[in-house]
Amino acid sequence: MIVLFTDFGLEGPYIGQVQAVLQQQAPGIPVINLFSDLPPFAIQGAACLLPAYTSGFPRETVFLCVVDPGVGGSRPGVVVQADGRWYVGPNEGLFTMLVRQSQQLECWQLAEPEGVAASFHGRDVFAPVAARLARGGKVPGGQVPVRCLEQKDWPDDLCRVVYIDRFGNALTGVRASALAPGALLEVNGQAVKQARTFSDVTPGAAFWYANANGLVEFAVNRGRADEVLDLKVETVFNIVPRS
Repeated sequence: MIVLFTDFGLEGPYIGQVQAVLQQQAPGIPVINLFSDLPPFAIQGAACLLPAYTSGFPRETVFLCVVDPGVGGSRPGVVVQADGRWYVGPNEGLFTMLVRQSQQLECWQLAEPEGVAASFHGRDVFAPVAARLARGGKVPGGQVPVRCLEQKDWPDDLCRVVYIDRFGNALTGVRASALAPGALLEVNGQAVKQARTFSDVTPGAAFWYANANGLVEFAVNRGRADEVLDLKVETVFNIVPRS
């Protein structure tokens, strides 16, 4: 299958144009929208979501990953093979956490084809490569060191809201496994305790929990965490030290 992980949005022509290329060049191969509404241009937050939400897919899945504010510039396109899965996209830091959390890694740098639109590499460069890999084709590029994918100064865990879902739950860039059980978090002057799941707190109560993909997530039972805790993408929070 080919899985989309982009900030293109579902409105307008962009995701449809990408899907049309995939349909033409890899007919019969399922295309799944995993994320098409990632916060625009927010590479570091998307990098935290990428390994958490793709690790459960089978080997040989092809992920088309595009958060690309540097489109048309000097940043190269890459193909990454991580633990048997394929990832295609621009090299602007998006694959940093994937590299750190994967065991088996290889990387290839893509040459930019002639005559492509400078502003839409997702459609004209990366989608054709994703289709080619999904058909079992070879990577059209030369192998490069995996270290070129990392942003060395980025932390392993990002104490920041990186995505808000339609329920108002706020996903963060922190792996729940990085926190001590029962850790207390502070955001916008409010202390937030851990709970196992929604039904473990009273209606209207805010809490944080380890979500189904292993990330710390702020939530409210039968309510919206973004409203109750005044959360937005990029809101920073703190881990309260134990006394």
